[in-house]
Amino acid sequence: MSVEPPTRAPRRGNQPRAVTRRPRRADTRPSEPTAARATTRSTGSPAGRPARPAAPKHPAESTRGGEAKAVEDRPWRRSWAPPVAGLLTLLAGVVDIVSALDPEMRQLAVVRQILPGSVSRQAAAFAVVVGMLLVMLSRGLRRQKRRAWQGVVALLSVSVALHLARGLDVVEAATSAALLVALIVSRGQFRAKGDPTTRWRALGVGLVLAASSVVIGMALLILRPRDIVGSPSLSQMFSEVVNGLVGWNGPVSFTTDRFGDLVSRVLLTMGLLTLVTSVYLALRPPEPRPRLTGDDEQRLRTLLCRHGETDSLGYFALRRDKSVIWSPTGKAGVAYRVVSGVMLASGDPIGDKEAWPGAIKEFLAVAAEHAWIPAVIGCSELGGTAWTRAGLSALEFGDEAIVDTRTFTLDGRSMRNVRQTVNRVERAGYTTRVCRVGDLSAEDRVTLQANAEQWRGTETERGFSMALGRIGEPADADCVAALAFSPAEAEGRSPRLRALLHFVPWGSHGLSLDLMVRDSAAEGGLNEFLIAATIRESKELGVERVSLNFAFFRSALERGGALGAGPVIRAWRGVLLFLSRWFQIESLYRFNAKFAPSWSPRYVCFPRTADLPRISLAMLEAEAFLVWPRPAWARRARRLLTAPARTVARRRHRDGGMCPS
Repeated sequence: MSVEPPTRAPRRGNQPRAVTRRPRRADTRPSEPTAARATTRSTGSPAGRPARPAAPKHPAESTRGGEAKAVEDRPWRRSWAPPVAGLLTLLAGVVDIVSALDPEMRQLAVVRQILPGSVSRQAAAFAVVVGMLLVMLSRGLRRQKRRAWQGVVALLSVSVALHLARGLDVVEAATSAALLVALIVSRGQFRAKGDPTTRWRALGVGLVLAASSVVIGMALLILRPRDIVGSPSLSQMFSEVVNGLVGWNGPVSFTTDRFGDLVSRVLLTMGLLTLVTSVYLALRPPEPRPRLTGDDEQRLRTLLCRHGETDSLGYFALRRDKSVIWSPTGKAGVAYRVVSGVMLASGDPIGDKEAWPGAIKEFLAVAAEHAWIPAVIGCSELGGTAWTRAGLSALEFGDEAIVDTRTFTLDGRSMRNVRQTVNRVERAGYTTRVCRVGDLSAEDRVTLQANAEQWRGTETERGFSMALGRIGEPADADCVAALAFSPAEAEGRSPRLRALLHFVPWGSHGLSLDLMVRDSAAEGGLNEFLIAATIRESKELGVERVSLNFAFFRSALERGGALGAGPVIRAWRGVLLFLSRWFQIESLYRFNAKFAPSWSPRYVCFPRTADLPRISLAMLEAEAFLVWPRPAWARRARRLLTAPARTVARRRHRDGGMCPS
């Protein structure tokens, strides 16, 4: 990947360059990639630090007003207060629930003289509800959410009064009061905005509250067997709880009216809480998660036309499930997606390199506003330099395989395996067609979409950083499709489509592999066959380089198997080989290495080493290697939505498929 070196800022008069700097523009150019070798490979503290007096030749270290201070403060760095406050709030909620269900529940005489017993029992019911809400809000408090802080402060105030009303529970009341005071004193730590939500959240919260209410109700009955007449079964207890949530009497009888009144009040209060909360969230105006708008997509396409040569992953910023944050000048943007509280960007920023620092600053500011963890997956050495100068750390986690089509050849001993595979497939009668997607008819594009859906093999489509997530749309006319056709099975029928490779543009003279699927019943080696065909047709397509798959931890696999490798690198290679049973780690490396590519390192950027486990889970979820189970009705709805395209594909497959010419 060619990188143009940064320009040096001109001196003003005879002023020494190391003493006085010329004021910078709002967006500045990141430093040259050679410096990245000394910074981006560090896994400890952030390698790039701003405002180095002895190195003013790096303009990215000096930006518009207040940027140096923002980087120095690093607002996304979390203090110890929010996690501790979240844990204490969780414990306070559990204490409220347990104390309200205490078998030795009492009401002191001094309280009995002031308040009737029904008030004490209703206070116990309210304490259970307050405890449930504290447990639910503890996660938001840990994430520094302002609304969660406001809710917890209000609930703790109510909790103090409820503990006193129940029977002068001084210890519990004092604990809640102490936590309340601590939260008020540290209120400056909780300034994050809420996460975007939709009305589907009402369903999720309602289910959680309903399940929690059933569990608490069952615990109340199981822990008080002496207050229940007879020995009711679990099904009878469950029926009592469910009826109590809606205010009805169930099949369970109690020895005392006092305990029966307590059970009725607790269950009815929890049922009302579930209903009111669900209705409120359902009727509240939604704050939908951001998506790539038509205007953002058009601006990104304009920047890709001008600066698309910089990064082979640039076109994947056009995924519809990503959002974009723009620099103040609009000359650069960062595509991202929020996954489990991690603000995950992929690839390098899009646009003019001089505007990258401004876009990165806006990205980090949004992450700080919402208390999201900022992270970057798959950035290049040049992009990693810009991110580390903004305060993040970088770690090399793999390499991208790039083939130069001008020098690629199937001749030679090193290419014997690929050459033999290609010749075998050709002898089997397979043919290819390599063309721009815009050259395909609308009917052919529908067939491609249906076959890609059918051959994918998994219900969830994988990919985030190196996947476009769609194929055959008119807006992506510059993409390239490589198609493999088997011989016609009978006279008068057209050859069948058996395999498909989809490439996205990499600037004006490159391609980046997006999708690689094939019919499982077809001849083996079709992927190698199609890659060789694409490279062979590259001259007519105006393509000079092709980016293939990404190889995770390639250097560890290569060096760990080399002669004289140390015990640490050999052990790490063994771990990677073990993980290859479930993830395509070694297989992708072996496949890419067949084509003798040049390797371009890729990095993951992160704020702290302690955040890496959470970022890793977010990366696995974004790439769809970690998929949360979906209900059966959602899977059926997806199949119904894609049924027309699959029907067309099956009909055309039966009739011979699309035309290879």
